[in-house]
Amino acid sequence: MTLNCLIIDDEPIARKLLQEYIEETDFLVLVGTAENPLKAISLINELQVDLIFLDINMPKMNGLDFLRSAGNLPMIIMTTAYGQYALDGFEMAVIDYLVKPFPLERFLKAAQKALELKSLKGKKTEADKPGTDHFFVKVDGKIERIVYEDILYIEAMANYVVIYTKAGKLVAYLTIKGLLEKLPGNKFVQVHKSYIVNLNKVNTIEGNMLHLGSNKISIGNNFYNTVLDIILKDRFLKR
Repeated sequence: MTLNCLIIDDEPIARKLLQEYIEETDFLVLVGTAENPLKAISLINELQVDLIFLDINMPKMNGLDFLRSAGNLPMIIMTTAYGQYALDGFEMAVIDYLVKPFPLERFLKAAQKALELKSLKGKKTEADKPGTDHFFVKVDGKIERIVYEDILYIEAMANYVVIYTKAGKLVAYLTIKGLLEKLPGNKFVQVHKSYIVNLNKVNTIEGNMLHLGSNKISIGNNFYNTVLDIILKDRFLKR
C-alpha cells in the first residue's frame, strides 16, 4: 500500500526537505507541491491525493483557514515552526503535527500513522458484505457462533484472545492480528496493542479512555489520533 502525497508550503527549503523525506519512505509517493493552499486546490481536484503535508503560516491563506474553509480533504499532517497551533490542528482531525525542524525519525512516525489510518479505512472483508452478521470460532472444543453486534471488545492474552460479549466472555486460540483481519473494518477498530473495540458500543471518550457501558478500555499512544479520527469522523458536532 502506498500514499500519494502533496506538499503545501511557501518555503522552498521546507519543500525540499519534505521531498527528500518522502523519497526516503518506501510507502510515500510525491505527486505534487504548492506554495499556498490556493494553488493546491486544483492539484487536489486533479490528482489522487491521500495525504497532505500542510504548513500553517503562508501568504494569501494560512493552513488553518484552508482546513476550515475546504470541503472533503485527504488526510492532513501539519508541518510548522509554531507549536502553539497544535490544539487547533487536532480539533480539525489532523493526523499529526510536526514542529520544524523535525528529524526523519519523527516524520516516519507521522507517516506511519497515516498509512495505518488508510489501511483501517480501506479494509474490506467478507464480513462487510450485506447479510453477513456473524462468524464462527472454536471455543472449548465446540464451534460457537458469534454475532458482531453482541461483541463489546476483544482482548489479547498471550496466544489467545478473550471475546467479551453481552452474554459473557469466550476464550479462543487466535491472535488479535488474525482476528482483526477478519472483522468488518466499519464496525471494529484496534485501539491498543491488546484491545479491539466494537465502534457501536463506545458511549464516551474521556482522555485516553473509551467507555463501553461499564467497561473502560485504554487507547494506546500510537493509536490515539487514528482511533479518534475513525470514531469522530463526520459525527463530531461542534459550534
